[in-house]
Parts: sequence; C-alpha cells; structure tokens
Amino acid sequence: MQQYDVLIVGAGASGLMCAATAGYRGRSVLVIEHTKKIGRKILMSGGGRCNFTNIHNGPANFISANPHFCKSALSRYSAQDFIELVDRHGIEYHEKTLGQLFCNESSKEILQLLLTECDWAGVTLQTETEVKGIEKVEGGYQIETSKGPIRCESLVVATGGLSIPNGGATAFAFDVAEQFGMTVLERRAALVPFTLQPQELEHFKPLSGISHDPVEISYGNTTFKESMLFTHRGLSGPAVLQISSYWEPGKDVTINLFPELDLLEWLKEQREARPKAEIKTVLSTLMTKRLVQTFCEIWQIDGTLGQCSNDKLKALADQFHNWQVKPSGTEGYRTAEVTLGGIDTNEVSQKTFEAKKAPGIYFIGECLDVTGHLGGHNFQWAWASGFCAGQAV
Repeated sequence: MQQYDVLIVGAGASGLMCAATAGYRGRSVLVIEHTKKIGRKILMSGGGRCNFTNIHNGPANFISANPHFCKSALSRYSAQDFIELVDRHGIEYHEKTLGQLFCNESSKEILQLLLTECDWAGVTLQTETEVKGIEKVEGGYQIETSKGPIRCESLVVATGGLSIPNGGATAFAFDVAEQFGMTVLERRAALVPFTLQPQELEHFKPLSGISHDPVEISYGNTTFKESMLFTHRGLSGPAVLQISSYWEPGKDVTINLFPELDLLEWLKEQREARPKAEIKTVLSTLMTKRLVQTFCEIWQIDGTLGQCSNDKLKALADQFHNWQVKPSGTEGYRTAEVTLGGIDTNEVSQKTFEAKKAPGIYFIGECLDVTGHLGGHNFQWAWASGFCAGQAV
C-alpha cells in the first residue's frame, strides 16, 4: 500500500502546479497520470510555443455561472506571479497581441519548469496509472489504481475537461464529482471552430487557409475583434473561437468584415475618384481577391462604381458590415481548446477548492465551471487554482 499526504490525479498544468506548491510545504506528494506522456496540452498549446499567461488577465476574462468565484484565486496568484516564475527559470518569452505571452523557443520549457519545480519540491510522478475506484476511509481516501492501492489524506482531481480526447481527456473529474453527490453543470465544447451549413460551405470551402484580419464578430451583447480563418469545414481563427464560447446552437452570429472602416463613405470616395472601376476590383484593395470574388458571387455584386446610387452603395456596405452567419454547429471536443461548464463552483471552496460534500477532495483547473477567453487565460486559471489548492492540501 503506497501512502502519501497528497495524491494528485492528472499531470497537467493545474496538477503539476498544485504538486510543487504542496511539496514545498513539506507534504509528501504523488502525481499519477493515466497516459504515458505528462503535460500533453501544455506541449500542444500556442502552436508549440505555449501561450502561458496574459498580462491583462482578470475575472472579466472568464465565463462561469458564478462570475465571482474566480476572483479570490486570481488575486492570490496573478499573471505577474507566474511571469516571475518563468523569469527565475531563465525562459525567454515575447508578447503577442492583446497581452498574450509565448515562449520564444518551445512549450517544452514551461513543462520542464513545472517538472523541475516538482523535483525540487520532492514530488513523485507516476505515469500509465489508471484510477479504478475511490473510497472514503479513516483519515482520508483509498484509491484503487492499475498499479495497486494508494492511501492519502488529500485527493486532488486535476484531470481537466472533455476537450481534445486524443490528448487523453476523459470525464473522470465529473464522474468523481457525481460519485460524491456534487452538481455538474451542462458541458459543451468551447474555443472551437464553427462548421457551416452545406450550401454556405460550398462557397467557402475553396477558401480554406485564407484569413481576414480583423473582423468584429458578435453574438448577443458580446463582441470580439480579431482575425478570422476560413477552413474546409467552416470558420475558425481567434475571433471565431472566442465567440464560440457564447454562441447558442441554431442562432446567428454577426460578422463585420471591415470593423475599422466606414465602408459606405470609403466607397463614395472611390466612386468619385474611379467611377469606371469594377466594384470587385476596388474591394480587392481591402481583402484578398478570392474572398472578394466569393462574396460578390454570393451577394450578386457586379458592375462599376459609377453605376451605383448611394442607396446601392449603402446596401453593399451593410452586407460587409453585417454578415449574418448561422453555423451548423462546431467541430466539437476533438478540436475544442476547453470545456464550457463543468463542476458547479458552489460545490467547492473558492479559497481552498475543497469539495463541500467530500472534505479532503479538491477539484482544480478546467473541470470546474470556469472557462477563460482565448489568449493564456485558461493557463492562468490552472496556475492560480493549482497554487491555491496546493496551499491547502
């Protein structure tokens, strides 16, 4: 029988952060991982460069049924705290748009940082270890695993959500929560590309790989302004991924293809200067020729600027400023970056992350109903929730 003060299930961002924090407090810590590879999501993130935090991170960057829940953890372990850790390990990084921080070299550096911290803190790591059952015993919990039973005082569930199943994602955290009578809210894929209706896809599929920057994409009262990418299934890119966390199936999103331009006024100026120019030729100075051709075909736009009345120009401008798109759905968990919804935050302490109905069990990271915007916010939630639980276990 292996015996530890703390057993952490899941060797991802939040689990490793929690392990190092608890280990430095003198706790004996074991981290078990059911796959062969540790930190797969860390390695995959940011195109292999790991967008490890965001300098503008704050509660406003998260979606939750209880928007106040994340405030405590984010204030106790901020983006600046993780940046200082990165600096101490000598990792070079750069800022991209909107405060996103990426490694200069490789996401492997962030994983190595966490493994080094765990090593210094005396943490034991064990891969290819599957949990078969959890039972409450005197003084803590007994966990049956594929490598034998383990006893612990504190059990931390850090197994993430359902996104990217081929990276090892499972419903383990939700199953454990339900086993102990906790409420699990409806879950769905978030930060995920949209798929298009067949008739629309027919027009846009040939544009796969073409991006347009920036667009302003809106659903309800929520708007994001970033780039958009056409794919062989539909629409992707940062703007689309962001709005997917808010979109409801069967509804339209509105896309402004020229958010930084008053297209009507610009077209009037072009008409004055180049009355004989084809509309599509003039529009090709604003977006790629193939995009212009596609939109002109769909919206039956042709002729020269000189042939257009003010009303016709206004109608044309409105089409580009208010493109209504009704996605057929999303690409689902296969390509989603995160899971929306999850364990109801009312079920855990916002200070320690301990389950109210199962003292001694802690839930951290993506499995909770706290979903960050794109751009390093979900990693910051992993660091903050892992740190706070690590202080308590």
